[in-house]
Amino acid sequence: MHLSAVVERLEWVVQTTGSADADFAASASLADEIVSAITSARAPVPLVPGPVRNRLGRYLRRMGRRRPLVLAVAAGLLVASCASSDGDGSDAVPDSGAVATDPGPDTEPAASGTDAVEIDDSAAATSEPADTEPTTSEPEPSDPPASDPPTDDDDEDDDVDDFSAIDPIVSAFVAERGLNGAGLVVVDEDDGIIHEEYWGEFGPDRISLIASSSKMLTAGVLMRLADDGLLDMDAPVAAVAEWGAGNPDVTPAQLVSNSSGLVGLLPEPAYAPYICQYLAVGTLQDCAATIFTTADDDADVVAPDTEFRYGGAQWQVAGAVAEVASGKSWAELVDEIYVQPCDVDSLAYNNHFGQIGSGGFDYPVEFASDPSTLAPTDNPNMEGGVYITAPDYAELLLMQLRDGECAGGQVLSEEAVDRMHADRIAEAYDGSAGDDTGYGMGWWVDRESGRISDGGAYGSVPWLDLDEEYGAYLVVEADSGTGNELAALLYEPVAAAVDD
Repeated sequence: MHLSAVVERLEWVVQTTGSADADFAASASLADEIVSAITSARAPVPLVPGPVRNRLGRYLRRMGRRRPLVLAVAAGLLVASCASSDGDGSDAVPDSGAVATDPGPDTEPAASGTDAVEIDDSAAATSEPADTEPTTSEPEPSDPPASDPPTDDDDEDDDVDDFSAIDPIVSAFVAERGLNGAGLVVVDEDDGIIHEEYWGEFGPDRISLIASSSKMLTAGVLMRLADDGLLDMDAPVAAVAEWGAGNPDVTPAQLVSNSSGLVGLLPEPAYAPYICQYLAVGTLQDCAATIFTTADDDADVVAPDTEFRYGGAQWQVAGAVAEVASGKSWAELVDEIYVQPCDVDSLAYNNHFGQIGSGGFDYPVEFASDPSTLAPTDNPNMEGGVYITAPDYAELLLMQLRDGECAGGQVLSEEAVDRMHADRIAEAYDGSAGDDTGYGMGWWVDRESGRISDGGAYGSVPWLDLDEEYGAYLVVEADSGTGNELAALLYEPVAAAVDD
C-alpha cells in the first residue's frame, strides 16, 4: 500500500471521525512522537516523499492532538503500509544501487533507522490512488462513510499558489523608489519554501546586512541555552556573570524583550556610556561588563519590567550572558545552533557600524554583498549585526513555524518558540510598544492582526502569520520606512496567494 494511499485514508478518517477523546495530553504526546519519527530523522535516501510526509505530519499534528482515535488509525495505517510493502516488494527500494538525492528546499529529511523500510512513492506524484482498498490491519467502518475518501484533487501538483499579483507591485515600487532591487521568499509550515522571487540586483545568493532583523535570532540563541538547562531566562544575570551585579535584578528574558530598564536605542542611539556596542574592537564580554557596571547611566536607568525601551546595549549584554552560560564564543553558538542544523551557511554576525557606512540608519552600500569588506571581530553587534541571504533567512522562519525544527534536527523546543512569539510585555507589566503593538522575545506583535515581525533599519521585514501557518521574508537595501511601506503593500496579496 503506497504512503499516498495511507494519507488519503487518514484524511478520510479525519473528515468522518466523530467525537473527540478527552485525553488531550496523551494524544498530543503520541502525535509528537509519531511526527518526530516520520519527519525529524535523516536517511541516505528519502523514506517518504516530502509532500506526502508533510501532509501526514500536518494531519497528525492538527488532528491527533484532539482525537486519539485518529492517531491510532494513523499509526495502524502506517504499520500496515510498511507491512504490505515488505510482503509484495512493490514499494521497496533495493539496497544496492540506491542513489541519495537532494529532496530540494520544499522537503523535510526522511526517517532513518536500521529497521526502516524504504518506500518508493514516486507514483503518488502523478496520480494518487483515491479508491485504494484498506489493508487487513485497517479497521473498517461499521457504517458506510458519509463521504468518499478524497481524490487526487488535492494532490500537491494541483495545489499551486498564485503569486502573480506580487511582481507588478514590487517592480513598480523598486522603479519608483530607485532601489537596487528586492527579494521575497514565502514559506509554509507544511510545504516549505513555496515562493521565491527577486528583482534588480537581488538573487538567492545575495548577502545583505539586516540590522534589527537580527533580534529574533539573538533571542533564539538564549532560548536554546534555556532548553539545554544552561540558562534560566527568569533568573538574574548576576547568577551567570560576575559583572551582572551591576544591575542585580535584570534577567535575560527582560534583556531580549527590551524591558531591562537600560537605556534603549532611542532617543540617543549613540549613547556615550554604551558606545562599545558599535565597535568591532574589544570583546563581547568586555563590552557587556562596561555597559552593566558603568555608573554613567545611573540617572537614565529605570527598574526592569516597567517600561518598553527598544534596542540598544541590553542586547549586547544578552549575547555576553549566552557566552558565559555556554562557555562558547558567540560565533560558535551561532554555528552550532543555526548554521549546521538549518544548513544556513551565509549566516554570520559582525559589527559593521564603525567599519562601513555613515553609522546612521541607511543601508551601507559599501558592503555590496561581500562579507570580506568587514574585519573579523570578537565583539559582534547583537541587535543588528547579522548578514545573510534571503533563502537562508527563510529557512530560519520555517524553523519557527515548525515548532523549532530544521532539517538537521531540533533547534528550539516548541515551548521556547511559543514563548518567543508571545506578547511578553503585555503579560509581564501591561506594557505597550506602540499603538496595538506588543513585543515578545525578538518579535514585534501586532495585537490587532496577530502577525509577528522583526523588521530592520535597512528595510528587511520578516513576518509570520501563526494562525495561517505561513511566513515571508522581504528584503531591500534602503531603510526601515521603505521596507515597511513595501511590506504593507504585500501583506494582503501574499496572504491571498497562500490561501488560494
